[in-house]
Amino acid sequence: MTLTSRTIQTSRLQTAVLERPATGEARRRLLLVHGNVSSGEFFRDLMNSLPGNIHAVAPDLRGYGDTEAKPIDATRGLRDWADDVLALLDALEWEGVHLLGWSMGGGVVMQVALSAPERVDSLTLVAPVSPYGFGGTHGENGTPNAPDFAGSGGGTVNAAFVPLIAAGDRSDAAGSPRDVMRKFYFNAAQFQPDPQKEEAWVTSMLKTRTGDGFYPGDMTPSDNWPNVAPGTAGAANAFSPRYMNLSAFAELTPPPPVLWVRGDADAIVGDASLFDLAQLGALGAVPGWPGAEVCPPQPMLLQTRTILKRGEANGGQWRELVLPGVGHSPFIEAPEEFRAALLEHLDRSPPSS
Repeated sequence: MTLTSRTIQTSRLQTAVLERPATGEARRRLLLVHGNVSSGEFFRDLMNSLPGNIHAVAPDLRGYGDTEAKPIDATRGLRDWADDVLALLDALEWEGVHLLGWSMGGGVVMQVALSAPERVDSLTLVAPVSPYGFGGTHGENGTPNAPDFAGSGGGTVNAAFVPLIAAGDRSDAAGSPRDVMRKFYFNAAQFQPDPQKEEAWVTSMLKTRTGDGFYPGDMTPSDNWPNVAPGTAGAANAFSPRYMNLSAFAELTPPPPVLWVRGDADAIVGDASLFDLAQLGALGAVPGWPGAEVCPPQPMLLQTRTILKRGEANGGQWRELVLPGVGHSPFIEAPEEFRAALLEHLDRSPPSS
């Protein structure tokens, strides 16, 4: 069946979704959760490629795509989005579900598993944000670099990028949304998007709501380098380690089975992320870096791996799949390899109820 778009009224907000119903009886129910500055549109090809016995739905999160624009309370971490997902599951009358989360969406689906573990049959984490948020921490346990979590939150986003989204910039100028997508969402050395698909993805990016309650959110000044700390509203603050900590995932008994898929050329999520100000400071791109003893780069992969390993003690099962030459979007850059791994993972996990 072909994909359709519709808006579903949930108990929390009007949620826009892409949907690919199953042909016949659905053996699996799969909800796909996108990342920052994107929408469910990025999952279109993957959804179309799934077997007919999978009912797949990809919502636009609040603040993105065509979903009702309700602001994000960052002090709740990822819970606004996770609660929205659970309300959508209620509206769909899906009791159990397999969840796939990409980038920021990886954190959202982990939060769903924490909030309602009985409803999660499996997780597929695709280039996921660290369980300790993005920026401002070090070590496998997410120790903050500064007491106020400086180096994370709304103030760390490139100030020139946000107005371009708000203005609907479709150019390929340096720093434009299209340019950022080409260079960082994918490994440009090995992947060039189809022009028609690229237009749809740029359109998706440009639907991102901007402002203090949305993307990137507000900020507060800090005496600690890089002199910005998280505010209390908006997307980038919601995934700041000040408010986001998913380490309790390892304490679930058991955690749901996890497939973790990432590319070895991912410049956004990694142990040397080019979006982590501490890493940019170490490279000399941001002045005044106080050095690795005070402000080391965040080991995002180590932090994720540590949580998944800890979950093994409580009966958790997980697999890490690293795709060579792939950047931040494995399901787009290596679709056949990704699809095969996903379907194997779903077949090994219990069916949705």
